[in-house]
Amino acid sequence: MRIAVISDIHSNIYALDNVMSDIKNRNVDMVVCTGDLVGYGTRPNEVIHRIKEEKILTIMGNYDDAIGNLKIVCGCDYPDPKDAQKAGLSMHFTSQETTEENKKYLRSLPKEAVLTFNNKTIRFVHGSTRVINEYLKENSKEAEEVMNELVEDILVCGHTHIPYAKYYGEKLLVNGGSVGKPKTNKPDANYVIIDISDSNVKVEIIEVSYDFEKMAKEIEEDEILPNDFARLIRQGSSK
Repeated sequence: MRIAVISDIHSNIYALDNVMSDIKNRNVDMVVCTGDLVGYGTRPNEVIHRIKEEKILTIMGNYDDAIGNLKIVCGCDYPDPKDAQKAGLSMHFTSQETTEENKKYLRSLPKEAVLTFNNKTIRFVHGSTRVINEYLKENSKEAEEVMNELVEDILVCGHTHIPYAKYYGEKLLVNGGSVGKPKTNKPDANYVIIDISDSNVKVEIIEVSYDFEKMAKEIEEDEILPNDFARLIRQGSSK
């Protein structure tokens, strides 16, 4: 069983289109998205349409929750007030831009899913099993705590925008990275493929190039979105 995991698309349809084209060439059995379809980028409706069109099993991200349920904040942890202000502008733009039908779709997304393949049970979440917006960074105390409590064989998450795979004893934690707003210091989109056989589990991290300048320029041309978002897209940076 080969599962492609995409995450954190953040309204970047150009990255999503290229990633979906790449997935179609890799003999994948199914695609799962661990959330955050919207926010930051300029094309929330197009991203949602593509996800629905492809019939992709999608977990609710904190941005999806915020926009779908008309919340004031996105639920991210921003120690710097300037970052919080920029996130507020992103929320304002995305809320205005996203259609009522698509907000209803975002509200309908499940907060987790549990699937079993080849005697391996996988739980899919956005942040963690504890809360939607918890960061399970590689080698973090939070990740260790969550994995020590995990009942399933594999936990798949997103939210950090950095893909990785790490075993905690016999249990595996996989982060799907980010399609539309990577934080790998590269502008390329990224996602993972989990290959589950009777004998073992393999995880492949894949990078996909796309026209990031097109998204960056659209952000700069918008009157609401901060120009700094364009820099983050170009650099694949978190700050």
